[in-house]
Amino acid sequence: MSTFSGLNTAYTGLTAARKGLDVVGQNVANANVAGYTRQRLNTSAVPSLAPAGRFAAPTGVGQGVSVDSIARLGSQQLDTRVRSTAAVAGYSAVRANALIELEDGFNEPGKNGLSTALQNFSAAWDGISHNPSDNTAAAVLLSAASTAAGQIANGYNAVRDQWNSTRSGLNDMVTELNSSAKQLASLNGAIRSTLASGASANELVDQRNALATTIAALSGATVRESSDGMVDVLIDGNALVSGTNARSLQVTGGKTMDDAQEPVVGWTDRPGSAGIGKGEIAGATSLLASAGNGGVFAQAAASYNEVAASLASSVNELHRQGATTAGIAGGDFFSVGTPAATTLATVPTDASGIASGRPGSGTLDGGIADQIAQLGSKAGSADKVWSAFVTATASQSRAELQQATLADVASSSAVDLQLSNASVDLDEENVNLLMYQHAYQGASRVMSAIDEMLDTLINRTGIVGR
Repeated sequence: MSTFSGLNTAYTGLTAARKGLDVVGQNVANANVAGYTRQRLNTSAVPSLAPAGRFAAPTGVGQGVSVDSIARLGSQQLDTRVRSTAAVAGYSAVRANALIELEDGFNEPGKNGLSTALQNFSAAWDGISHNPSDNTAAAVLLSAASTAAGQIANGYNAVRDQWNSTRSGLNDMVTELNSSAKQLASLNGAIRSTLASGASANELVDQRNALATTIAALSGATVRESSDGMVDVLIDGNALVSGTNARSLQVTGGKTMDDAQEPVVGWTDRPGSAGIGKGEIAGATSLLASAGNGGVFAQAAASYNEVAASLASSVNELHRQGATTAGIAGGDFFSVGTPAATTLATVPTDASGIASGRPGSGTLDGGIADQIAQLGSKAGSADKVWSAFVTATASQSRAELQQATLADVASSSAVDLQLSNASVDLDEENVNLLMYQHAYQGASRVMSAIDEMLDTLINRTGIVGR
């Protein structure tokens, strides 16, 4: 073994310790960076050289330390769990938030709710039944009728606005998904090139994992390890990202709540749905579906139309049977078109057009008005339809909120487990810092000692006694 081999052994120790200090410094510098995964230096002992000659010594000391790699201490299993729980939580959160917003718009129970407006409308008819010729009572009735019709229209328009907002949000989600897919494909190429050059791509892998989680939360996509350090991202078994290539999605179909077609999220390179069943995109798409397919907004709009149509038909049926104080046969009290919720309006403009009494019963009869005042308590009335709709929506909202809460707990738990495994522990890094520092100092002392020995051997041998 060469006399100079000790220098090389000490040098490898210096190199490994310095690289270890670099890794510790990188970990500490990124301790508070979201998505950063701590790293660790992997080293191994270099064995001694094999005997080269027949009479060479069969034993020898090793040749120092080898820096093998800089490992990224992430867990593929935990990363997969984070992505899967994020997809479920994204779906539930979108639906729960939409239903809570829809329910808040009812203002029920309360003085600003439609149920109060319908009760005031019935009470106004009761007032007319006691004094059919009273212009003040007639004005109160017409005002109450206008208020009820206005609240039905406002509720319907609020649902339409929420539908439009969700549709716009769906476009934004798909745009974000396409952008993330392109970035991930680009990172695939960068990681492949970096690994091929022998360098560490750990930070690039962290960025790619963050994008994969975003894609999963949006679409429920799954990630599959590919070759050369790359990954493929799949939606319903079809590749969104394959190596360095990324496909894109688009939203087609209905652009307004009144369109016959439902919005569909599909591939830009082929017709039909992409089959997204999880994530925020799936949640938004389910909200925008038709009433027959469980679309929350379409069902709410249909309920508002049903309330308006029921109110108009029930009141008009009785009003046509009555007569005004002048003895004129009553006509329709409400006019209604399509959609019923936004076209509901009162026909009479003053007391002379209100048919409050039975024909031939005199000007003081308010029998028809009394019957109309009692409509709210009957099955199939606008009051009952509205009450059933509000109750059903509240129940659905609570169920979705509970699911969203449970999904969020599962997602948070998965993230916590991921962080506990991958995040930087400053106490551990301080220990590693001292370890590598002492190793560097020790290797330096070894190199200095060998240097002094060689100096003696080279410069002082043979000069004794001169």
